[in-house]
Amino acid sequence: MNYSRQREIILDTLTRNAVHPTAEKLFQIIRDENPDTNIGIATVYRNLRKLADMGVIKRIEGLEDAEHFDHNTHTHYHFMCEKCKKVYDIESDVAPSLIENTQKQTGFIINGYDIVYHGICKDCQDV
Repeated sequence: MNYSRQREIILDTLTRNAVHPTAEKLFQIIRDENPDTNIGIATVYRNLRKLADMGVIKRIEGLEDAEHFDHNTHTHYHFMCEKCKKVYDIESDVAPSLIENTQKQTGFIINGYDIVYHGICKDCQDV
């Protein structure tokens, strides 16, 4: 992939804002942090999809209607709070044999997966 200053800003902003944002939310953060930038929403979408296709970041579907993006490409699961809508990473070692057991029990070949837990986060429980 050729170097692009815009792509660098997008990836840097995603990495610093590890809240699994949508493209629209990431665009808003970029505009707030860099008011003089000429990065448009189409550029954000295009670069996020390209980075995801290359495996540099992860595209998360199924959390809401919109895709979310994650800079963490290591094997992990997600938790989405039903109140505040924040998305948290959960280490895959909470269920280390989940994929292997699923393959053994079903005979399916699993090429990829997105596991999302839904509930109430600790912060929202305290409110």
